[in-house]
Amino acid sequence: MRARDIDTLSTGGVALRWVAPGPAFLFCPADHPERFAKAARLADVVLIDLEDGVARDRRDFARQALRSANLDPDVTIVRINPVGTDEHQRDLDAVMATDFRRVMLAKTTTATQICDLAPLEVIALCETPAGVRNADEIAACPNTIALMWGAEDLVAALGGNASRHVDGSLSDLSRYARARALLEAGCHEVGALDTVFLNFGDLEGQRVEAEDAAAMGFMATPCVHPSQIAVVREAYRPTDEQVRFAREVLAFTEGSGGVFRLGDVMVDGPVIAQARRVLARAGLAGRSP
Repeated sequence: MRARDIDTLSTGGVALRWVAPGPAFLFCPADHPERFAKAARLADVVLIDLEDGVARDRRDFARQALRSANLDPDVTIVRINPVGTDEHQRDLDAVMATDFRRVMLAKTTTATQICDLAPLEVIALCETPAGVRNADEIAACPNTIALMWGAEDLVAALGGNASRHVDGSLSDLSRYARARALLEAGCHEVGALDTVFLNFGDLEGQRVEAEDAAAMGFMATPCVHPSQIAVVREAYRPTDEQVRFAREVLAFTEGSGGVFRLGDVMVDGPVIAQARRVLARAGLAGRSP
């Protein structure tokens, strides 16, 4: 399958600006360069973190480690500190001294912040009230390649202290931010990344949330621990039955016009689009570690 075919299939006929090579991203603190190679070997995309994952007194070291990193720019993204912080320009200077050209902007609040980063390609992390509110304009920036939403910073900015219920499920506020990020990304033909699942000891909880993300149309789920990678990949990988049905739908589509019946299922445009997405996702399920 050609890259352009994957781009088009991934949204049932609409070409995304950028399609990740797989659904399992992994955050890796930039001040731990000894972990870079392992992260690159295990994950589909490595998120080298210069922001919250690095203590303030180690950020100069982290930026130097980034400059020396021997990682593939095609599957590496650098999370940089928010606009308006003392660290932001230093992070940018470090990135521009490397071959990395994709960044994740922490606490994105406006479209201008993204556009000003051109020609860098940007994943906008909408994790503040303003970021969630302005997700439409942020997604519309020409150099935005994806939206990600964040639960913990959003709740903290509103004076709250919990993004989830006691059972681990997302709160109503979190579900709203999640849906808004996904919808606005879809409106502007960019991918959407789900939030992280911080309790990496609860792999069953991670599985449930990642399966839900895949079913709704998220491109990927970033992980905070290597143990989550296999769980996320499996959650995004369509079942054999889903793949079989999708192939049957597309085979019947070639010789049928309009609505048709396949077994006990009435097939129309949306079902055909979903079938294309299933096959695309089967091809992007991520490599084995």
